Amino acid sequence: MAREITYDNLATAVAEHDGRLVRFLPRFLGFAREYGFFPRACNPAAGWEKGKVERAIGYIRQNFWPLREFTDLHDVNRQARQWLSEVANLRQHRETRERPTDRFQPAALKPLPVIPYDYRDAVELLVHKDLRVQFDGNRYCVPHRYVGRRLIVKADSGSVTIYDGVNEIVSYARSWRRGQTFGADRFEAELADLRPAARRSRAQQRLFLFLDGLCSKAMLEAYLRDMADTDRALSRQLMELLELIRQYGPEPVANAIEKASLARVFGADYVANILRQQQSPRRPQPPLILRDPLLNELATDPLSLLEYDAFILNSGKESDDIPRTQAESTEPVDHETPTGDDSD
Repeated sequence: MAREITYDNLATAVAEHDGRLVRFLPRFLGFAREYGFFPRACNPAAGWEKGKVERAIGYIRQNFWPLREFTDLHDVNRQARQWLSEVANLRQHRETRERPTDRFQPAALKPLPVIPYDYRDAVELLVHKDLRVQFDGNRYCVPHRYVGRRLIVKADSGSVTIYDGVNEIVSYARSWRRGQTFGADRFEAELADLRPAARRSRAQQRLFLFLDGLCSKAMLEAYLRDMADTDRALSRQLMELLELIRQYGPEPVANAIEKASLARVFGADYVANILRQQQSPRRPQPPLILRDPLLNELATDPLSLLEYDAFILNSGKESDDIPRTQAESTEPVDHETPTGDDSD
């Protein structure tokens, strides 16, 4: 560190001039105090005090920047250091007639402090309901428990770190692009796991425990999700399913849920209707004996009434005018159609 550094009235260093008196910004003075150097400010309208500095900037613009490509800020610094060591500091300076690498005297510098000063950009920001704070054109996510609070964001060239007081919450790699969002997948997933609708209630856990191994877990989860999307209260439906397990047993209820899922009917009353049909199936009717012997010898293909059952159940679900007793009187799934023709 140099013992004395001159500034061209930098806005982050110099607050104002009053004649020859200079008022530096308090934070800048703290930075100078930590690193142990004496700051000086150029006089206004005194271009000769900074001409050599501006000429060096022009030299960099003309000799370093053209025809170069960079991937990020680290790549810029890497190429700049390489250019300094291989080109700029090895040339003969036009005014000093010496190479910068020969003129430079590292022994005249003071050592840096053991504990570096926290020079990062710092700002206090509010955490919005979407778990995000906005900084430097980007959005950074934090845990849900900080929503509505003001946190401190500190950034340097390599990282953006968010603090609650002095406690670090999360740190992200610095992005120089704009419109980016960081940490959404992580913290939104954590929030989703904590939402009541995403957690299994005790009734759900009991239902999965009773039906474990009797039906597909994925099918049961999908059936409950579809049931929750209806206008029925999921908690009440779960209690009714548990009551059906107590009355009929786990295995019949598992089979009834599978049939209800195939028929795309969602509700404990539909499952109960299927269970009642299974527990008390109708007796098959004897074949009809017709007068014409030839008609009695006719054979028909067996028909399945599953599509009719699904149609009737869906109609009962969509219409509030159909009494509940009609849905309960639906033909059983395993009912067989009498063979023969009923026409004379």
